[in-house]
Amino acid sequence: MMCYDKNTTVRSTENMEDSMEEHRVRISDIAEELGLSTATVSNVLHGKTKKVSDETIKRVQATLEERRYIPSMAGILLAQNSSKIIGVVINDHEKYEGHTLEDAFIASSLNHLSTEIERNGMFMMVKKLTDIEEIIKFASMWNMEGLVIIGFCDQDYMYLRNHMRIPFVVYDGYCEKPDRIFNITIDNYDGGYQVGEYFRNLGHRRALCIADNNICVDKERYDGFCAAFGGENTELLLVPMKKTERRTFYQKQMEQFRHATAVFAVSDYYAIDLIRFLTEQGFSIPKDISVAGFDDTPSCEQVVPTLTSVRQDGAQRAEIAIRKILEMKEKKTPNTTTQLPVKLVERESTGKPKA
Repeated sequence: MMCYDKNTTVRSTENMEDSMEEHRVRISDIAEELGLSTATVSNVLHGKTKKVSDETIKRVQATLEERRYIPSMAGILLAQNSSKIIGVVINDHEKYEGHTLEDAFIASSLNHLSTEIERNGMFMMVKKLTDIEEIIKFASMWNMEGLVIIGFCDQDYMYLRNHMRIPFVVYDGYCEKPDRIFNITIDNYDGGYQVGEYFRNLGHRRALCIADNNICVDKERYDGFCAAFGGENTELLLVPMKKTERRTFYQKQMEQFRHATAVFAVSDYYAIDLIRFLTEQGFSIPKDISVAGFDDTPSCEQVVPTLTSVRQDGAQRAEIAIRKILEMKEKKTPNTTTQLPVKLVERESTGKPKA
């Protein structure tokens, strides 16, 4: 095994860095070679060319390419009046247990947003956090065109509206004053109603609903379900957010699962997690009990049996989000709320109850 002297290694690294620095092409070098000011070369590099002739632009660009000048992309974006960056901020909620970006709904939303942002010739920058103050710092630090915000509360949105000028849209906001922001939501009540009606038509008479709260969006889904299925035949199980605690909770509810023939979970995440638990306990899905979720994420077709769920159009939501950000930046649209329709998608996890 070869041995190295620590100080020698450090000096060698420093010499390499010095050598690289000596050969690095600078803006001042390009300017001197072309007989231009450094400001002119910098303006061409950063896209500020309104006062620069076409001939000069071509000369500078050709020399930059010839000399293999590699600029800092962040520096270019920050120097421009328009950064072309759309920020996507996600609440790093405890329910994700450190896997926020792995959540099927979040991942699917990011995929659709990425497609739409790139289609508009812009860049997407993603941030997960819990402190609302950090959103303001994040947006201003990168001179962003706008923000898409997912998973926060009404008071957070109102605080942002009053403390920053950057346009933003909200996914699934539950806002008392929707005129102050642009909120892109879905018809949660109707989604729950469709599941309740579907179960009732199949012949189910006793159902459970799985949620981790009974407010805002989840309440709307539960209320819709009860309206169609019958509230007197439905019981809401408020489950713990942490998986280990949720499994313990389910163990204590085994009698409930044995007496029910259908379960509506207000998210695909909880539906898939429940299917796995019940299968481990010897239940056959849907022979013993039917399970339906909400969101229709790609994971619905990756679980066995495939999951019946309420579909929302992620591509349409992303298109509206980016379009509204650009319109708000140009002051062409009022702040308001858009509600998108949903549709039940039937798969293998649901069926008629046993006779």
